[in-house]
Amino acid sequence: MKFSANLGFLWTELSLPDAIRAAKAAGFDAVECHWPYETSSADVLAALQETRITMLGLNTRRGNVDAGENGLAAVPDRVADARAAIDEAIAYAHAIGCKAVHVMAGFSSGADARDCFVANLIYACTQAAPHGITILIEPLNGYDAPDYFLTTTSQAIAIIEAVRAENLKLMFDCYHVQLMEGDLTHRLGSLLPFIGHIQFASVPDRGPPDQGEVNFAHIFGVIEGLGYSAPLGAEYKPQGPTGDTLAWKTSLVGALR
Repeated sequence: MKFSANLGFLWTELSLPDAIRAAKAAGFDAVECHWPYETSSADVLAALQETRITMLGLNTRRGNVDAGENGLAAVPDRVADARAAIDEAIAYAHAIGCKAVHVMAGFSSGADARDCFVANLIYACTQAAPHGITILIEPLNGYDAPDYFLTTTSQAIAIIEAVRAENLKLMFDCYHVQLMEGDLTHRLGSLLPFIGHIQFASVPDRGPPDQGEVNFAHIFGVIEGLGYSAPLGAEYKPQGPTGDTLAWKTSLVGALR
């Protein structure tokens, strides 16, 4: 099994370049992040080249965070801002050799929001394709993100089929999917052709994966059995120093053998 450290939650006390170095030192195979834009892409690229690991993905900006925004792409009156955020994310990803951008939908609902999301995703996929970048969409659970537009895998698949772009994929976050839908084993199997990245955290507290209600030794075995070999994203809240929470990398993977 290969793992990616999500630096939106792990080693947050460090600068992004130093968090990349910490992830490498801890034995991660790759990294990913949320919103890297306050850090120079040149500094991030230098750390990636130094450590010889890849940044798997990053998010579009949330919008006006002080006003409670959490993405713009499905918000009908924010199309210009949504596309500016998409352009920014693709440019940053291209500069650091990152091959996926998560386009955040935002808080909205209804047919107009769906049409807006589809149109913005068509735009994102078109802009990303020349750079070999995949666009990801991720359902978020209704406990952490009430009123977020995209909440289930079935809704995400319908959007992907409407957009009809080869570089649009599903971000399958086991934490969000378990809270909204459950049945991770069967959903991973049936949705595998649509999946562009897999993330995990314990349920319900979003901590390290060796606690909570999901048996991640089993889930990792299911993923391995499906032939999925890309790094899995450790997007959990460490509840203390990150280095003190990494025992799962030995215990859960060891349980597969």
